[in-house]
Amino acid sequence: MELVAAAKLRKAQTRIEAMRPYADRMLELMAGTARASASVRGLPLLQQHEQEDRVAIVPLSGDRGLAGAFNSQILRRALALQRELQAEGKQVQWVGVGRRGVGSLRFRRLELAGEFTGFTDEPHYADAQAIAHRVAELYTNDEVDRVTVVYNAFESPLVQRVTVQDILPLSGDLLESSEDEREEDALRGDFIFEPEPEQILERLLPVYLETELYRALLESAASEHGARMTAMRNASKNANELIDSLTLAMNRARQAEITQEILEVVAGADALTGA
Repeated sequence: MELVAAAKLRKAQTRIEAMRPYADRMLELMAGTARASASVRGLPLLQQHEQEDRVAIVPLSGDRGLAGAFNSQILRRALALQRELQAEGKQVQWVGVGRRGVGSLRFRRLELAGEFTGFTDEPHYADAQAIAHRVAELYTNDEVDRVTVVYNAFESPLVQRVTVQDILPLSGDLLESSEDEREEDALRGDFIFEPEPEQILERLLPVYLETELYRALLESAASEHGARMTAMRNASKNANELIDSLTLAMNRARQAEITQEILEVVAGADALTGA
């Protein structure tokens, strides 16, 4: 399992490295289109609700265990976030990702607004699209006021950092341009957009949401493989140490038994000789 996890980890790291430039370019494209838009107020995914009393939590767990603290630390952080929100008087809904997370939430009798399983070790873009469609539906239908994702960000095979990220509503700060950027656009000249920038941005926003979720899924997958590789390596090391310890104890017990038998034979021989 350690070798398999190591091979999958290398593949997951390659996918993350290929994904990051695309995500950065997507953000640049959105920002440039937003600067050309007359208004972004009519875009649902950018609308801030008057009150944020209803929050959807999306914990990204794995489909399998034997990965150390990978799943448990996600669930602990998500449940701690739930307690914090409820202490503030807010309602919490759940969208489960991964069999481990879904099973744990159901065991606690928590109602799920959506569940997605069967792909966490090798996610595809279509999986991110399905999750994004569900959370966007919850937000645009005014069922929740905020959507928060909890996942393990990959730093190294030994280190996975639990990350809490608000993905809805999309922050308007992402689309705001600085004075230097506006001057740079002016130097480049005017662009003609077809269709209108607002319509292009309306199409880009859902894609950006899908991209962010896909990035989180890839980070989570790499973290899972790294955690499983480390856990299996530690398990093998502990098993070898246990075997060595038990072998030593067995040898000592056998040597003590042989010594005892020799002493008994010698004592019997002495008794016969004395007789």
